[in-house]
Amino acid sequence: MKRVRSLTFRRPLACLIGAGLMAALWAGLPASDAVAQGTGKAETGGQAQPGKASPTPSDWRDPLRKFAQRKKKDERLPAKADQQPKEVVEADVSTRTIAVTSAFTGTEIVVFGSVVNSRQPSAEAGYYDVIVVLEGMPTPLLARRKSNVAGLWVNTESVAYESAPSYYAIASTRPIEEIADEPLLQRHAIGLDFARLAPAAQSVLEIEPAELKTYKDAVIRLKQKEGVFIKADYAVIFIGKSLFRAAISLPANVPVGPLTARVYLFREGDLLSSFQSRVRLEREGVELWLYRFAMKQPVLYGFFAVLLAVVAGLLASAAFRRRDTA
Repeated sequence: MKRVRSLTFRRPLACLIGAGLMAALWAGLPASDAVAQGTGKAETGGQAQPGKASPTPSDWRDPLRKFAQRKKKDERLPAKADQQPKEVVEADVSTRTIAVTSAFTGTEIVVFGSVVNSRQPSAEAGYYDVIVVLEGMPTPLLARRKSNVAGLWVNTESVAYESAPSYYAIASTRPIEEIADEPLLQRHAIGLDFARLAPAAQSVLEIEPAELKTYKDAVIRLKQKEGVFIKADYAVIFIGKSLFRAAISLPANVPVGPLTARVYLFREGDLLSSFQSRVRLEREGVELWLYRFAMKQPVLYGFFAVLLAVVAGLLASAAFRRRDTA
């Protein structure tokens, strides 16, 4: 009797496991899950526990199906305002190299660019502000003050600057005072008042800050009079939703050397992006030859200049003498 009972118990267990395997193959479930399901039924005597519904194959795939549907729904949702791509300014100059010869009378540089990921609806919207700065290499500078001494105007005081821009031009969509605050402009040296004029340490110790400010204003005024410090409001023009351009003139007396073009993109007083490019201002031809001769052989250059002046004077004297005798 004991052997018969064992056989009768194992037969339903094998039947349940086989049924579970067939159900797994039919529903696409892993076989191990089906075996565990069949084993659970066998331990309870092949009957479901009261109060619990037996799981069907579709119940196992419902969470995965819901997760996939939720993911597709999230992908279809539009991006929020704070997730929009950041605006970036990209720019370039019309020419990278400018030749300075004996016939150089000045030229013009066009700075153009675009706003990547622009949100501006039209060119006239005024959504962005652009400032273009063209700055020459820093050079030493000595500023002197003239005073009336016994009826004569002579140099009495002076301030030495370790570095001052040899050329500085700024163009903007509107006055820079309306674009950003002074601390931000000063931090990036934007504007004539914030140009990098560094006085020497000795001058800082000997002269009061108010006097230094007076000297700096005088230097800027004289540079503007020479035409090497330029400020042009409303000179940057948008020609589309993202495209802009600005034309900056270089006078004939611009110092030779590298120039740095900086472009700043603003919106509502905040600096969004900046870009920098280089322009080379180089001597060529006879101008370059005379410059190298004067720098490398100053004594011979002096003798040559004196000899040339003497020869020119003798030729002019001989020409006038012949015309008088005639």
